[in-house]
Amino acid sequence: MKLKEIAHSRTGDKGNISIISLIAYKQEDYALLKEKVTPEKLKDYFHDIVHGKITRYEIESIGALNFVMEDALGGGVTRSLAIDMHGKTLGSALLEMEI
Repeated sequence: MKLKEIAHSRTGDKGNISIISLIAYKQEDYALLKEKVTPEKLKDYFHDIVHGKITRYEIESIGALNFVMEDALGGGVTRSLAIDMHGKTLGSALLEMEI
């Protein structure tokens, strides 16, 4: 299945750091997200985009995972030549990941 079947996402950025929150629609799917969506899997999935460290924070109370991805926006909004320099599409791309 694709992540979009059990979760939605929100994104943010700060400089050259992209932040993606992955939030389960149902609390009972949160354990599956924790098991299947690891920093290592995201590093592999976004290998062409994320060149730095990925840190995962677990927010049990709302069934969410928060990923902080360093060196992910081509230098940041004021320096990047990318069309999506804020990284907003990374959340949508993550939801297409097969688990």
